[in-house]
Amino acid sequence: MYWINGQQHDALAPSDRGLQFGDGCFTTARVVEGKIDLLPWHIERLQQSAQRLMLPACDWDALEYEMVRAAESIPQGVVKAILTRGSGGRGYSPKGCEHPTRIVSRSAYPMHYLQWREQGISLALSPVTLARHPLLAGLKHLNRLEQVLIRAHLDQTAADEALVLDTAGMLVECCAANLFWRKGKSVFTPDLSQAGVAGLMRRRVIELLAGSRYSLHYVSEPLETLADAEEVLVSNALMPLLPVNIAQSWHYSSRQLYDFLRPHC
Repeated sequence: MYWINGQQHDALAPSDRGLQFGDGCFTTARVVEGKIDLLPWHIERLQQSAQRLMLPACDWDALEYEMVRAAESIPQGVVKAILTRGSGGRGYSPKGCEHPTRIVSRSAYPMHYLQWREQGISLALSPVTLARHPLLAGLKHLNRLEQVLIRAHLDQTAADEALVLDTAGMLVECCAANLFWRKGKSVFTPDLSQAGVAGLMRRRVIELLAGSRYSLHYVSEPLETLADAEEVLVSNALMPLLPVNIAQSWHYSSRQLYDFLRPHC
């Protein structure tokens, strides 16, 4: 089900720059008992992305209301909010674009995540690398062709998710999730200043680790750093946290960090 600028329909103007150029941003939220988990963070993410992308002013109250309305009366589900620059401009120029397009959709919850939480998942290295681009790093913008290609390659394997490197050979994330690994009481997550998406559950995990017995380190490390990890986890707003059994040829059995984080995620 789709709402475009508050009206229920599924027809987007062909001139919309989200379609033409991927000119916009989005967030995907988990619905639990009719409520959107981390709703203020989702709105904040869109606001920060819109500012960095220099999108025109948005009616944030309207967008939040539309997201809340989409989540009502469903026990579990997914609400996705997209903000595009709207229609206008000539070629790549955004001049004349004054009215952004708000798109809100509702869909079923991916039930296999429940099974993955209990059983754990496997990761395979993707042959697709992410371009380094600090101007766009961290943003969940609409240009997702890298992830589409990553997913297409992943679909040809038996793995559940992909390990993704950047063009310098450093670990960044998974296809649709952020990455953490533990060595003793040290927890590591890739530095996302050059590439990748700064996920909201990643933010939640970072908050939970602050002041805990674990120390968190933001690193730029190659794939081989996972060889001596004791535990690997992935996260996103829907999963929201999953233990990893296998990454490439490395096996992990510890659930120490996962057991610490799971009650709060």
